[in-house]
Amino acid sequence: MGRALYSVGFWIRETGQALDRLGCRLQGKNHFREQLSRHRTLMNVFDKAPLVDKDAFVAPSASIIGNVHLGPGSSIWYGCVLRGDANTITVGAGTNIQDNSLVHVAKSNLNGKVLPTLIGDNVTIRNSAVLLGCTLEDESYIGASATVLDGAHVEKHAIVESGALVRHNTRIPSGEVWGGNPARFLRKVTEEERAFFSTSAVDYSNLAQVHAAENTKNLEETDFNKLLYKKKARDAEYDSPLLNDDLTLSENHLPKAP
Repeated sequence: MGRALYSVGFWIRETGQALDRLGCRLQGKNHFREQLSRHRTLMNVFDKAPLVDKDAFVAPSASIIGNVHLGPGSSIWYGCVLRGDANTITVGAGTNIQDNSLVHVAKSNLNGKVLPTLIGDNVTIRNSAVLLGCTLEDESYIGASATVLDGAHVEKHAIVESGALVRHNTRIPSGEVWGGNPARFLRKVTEEERAFFSTSAVDYSNLAQVHAAENTKNLEETDFNKLLYKKKARDAEYDSPLLNDDLTLSENHLPKAP
């Protein structure tokens, strides 16, 4: 029954989009020709639907699929995939998952455990990280291109360095830095790094608001802004001290009027 309803809903949506394009043509409007992707940022899987807080940012090219819960102030950046089809993905408040990262779940593993992916508050996950059925506590930090496998547990204020591989069922204690392949203890977290956890989360939360505002603009607004930026750039070039000095120098070498 669920598959039949899904199919009916799909065809209704496709028919509606076709009628919308036809209506735009008849009215002489070209909004449907905007060079914006028809990519579906949020997608249900049968009865599993994403639950995204109104204050969260999901980039247009990201994919949030199935049973994914996203908290307030969190940001999912360009090219990310969060696929919660076989289990649940929970992302807390103020967390940023940066470009091209992959978050997945595990229905079961070799030990027969059901493994959702649980990500706490104010967690920073750098570009191209891979997370599978793991737990990341509040204010933990995952470096770029790091992989955290199912059953792994990263405690609060712990760091997984860039490119590291955290193996199955590994637990990284609070306040430790782990790196390498396979990941192992390297050193303790410094006070500067500990202070950086919350700062990084706040910075990305603020930056996400800028991107969210930009992504709400239509084609006419973005084209106008492009022209405006070009004009400002030209004005700045004409007003630059170097250019003015060159003009003054050229005028000094011009022949004087008799």
